[in-house]
Amino acid sequence: MNPIIKEITASQLKTDLPPFKVGDGVRVHTKVREGDKERIQIFSGIVIAHKGTDIYETFTVRSIRSGEGVERVFPVNSPNIAKIEIERVSETMRARLYYIRKRTGKAAMAIKEKRLDVATK
Repeated sequence: MNPIIKEITASQLKTDLPPFKVGDGVRVHTKVREGDKERIQIFSGIVIAHKGTDIYETFTVRSIRSGEGVERVFPVNSPNIAKIEIERVSETMRARLYYIRKRTGKAAMAIKEKRLDVATK
């Protein structure tokens, strides 16, 4: 990237976001403006893709709503994202989880979760 563009966009990068990866269950709090009012709307689901770098970084979240799969692409550094919460951590072996689009029911949300309570001896 051009050093001038990198310098200009450096002030717009968010640094307070938690580290999440593909396969994690997240809750994205977005700001929604309706007329002169503003409220927070939550979109929760599984991160199926994480693309880009710097100011162009985006991630895709997929959830099941009323039996239909809904996907939403969020820019990481958007001022409309209030915060991101991590619901569950997973162990995935892929960079993108597009194969989940073909699944329905429980299989659509079945991703191997990371065991956090492993006792070490």
